[in-house]
Amino acid sequence: MDHANDPEAGNSNLPDWFLLLQRGVDGVTVALNVAGTVLIFLVMLLVNFDVIGRNFFASPVSGVPEMVSMSIVAIVFLQIAQAFRKGRLTRTEAVLGFVERRAPRLRLVMDIVFALGSALLIWQLYAASQPLFVKAWVRGTFEGTVGDFTAPIWPVKLIILIGCLALLVQLVMFAASAFLRLIVGQGARS
Repeated sequence: MDHANDPEAGNSNLPDWFLLLQRGVDGVTVALNVAGTVLIFLVMLLVNFDVIGRNFFASPVSGVPEMVSMSIVAIVFLQIAQAFRKGRLTRTEAVLGFVERRAPRLRLVMDIVFALGSALLIWQLYAASQPLFVKAWVRGTFEGTVGDFTAPIWPVKLIILIGCLALLVQLVMFAASAFLRLIVGQGARS
């Protein structure tokens, strides 16, 4: 089920400026999701090359475990905002559906509280991750073994920050959409 901030979820009564802003935010979110999908494909190729090299040529690709472990974190943070936008994060839909059927405006209030609480949590994650990025950047921290394979970790730390910001913006837009729908009296999802 798509969130209320999706244009196809019954937001036709929302202001045009908001829908335009939402389309821009969604475009960035989709681009990050596509980057995550491309990274999944590249990791798949890397693992296959490693298996083929190991089994047929007795020559594995160096650094595969390190690259895969860093890529998994990057993929999660590249795709988390899109997962939220499309309603694919875990929620108790039975309770929300019950409330929506009986009190659509209460459901909108619950969506606002949920989104703002989640945004606060993601902001804390961003604030905790930002010094780790700076430290990795300044110190040149790397993953791997010197002489065999090394890779800097700052790109993954940067992706964590970008993913947090993308999710934070989606949460704020979701709360704003619910708030606008609440004040125009549109009720919960159409």
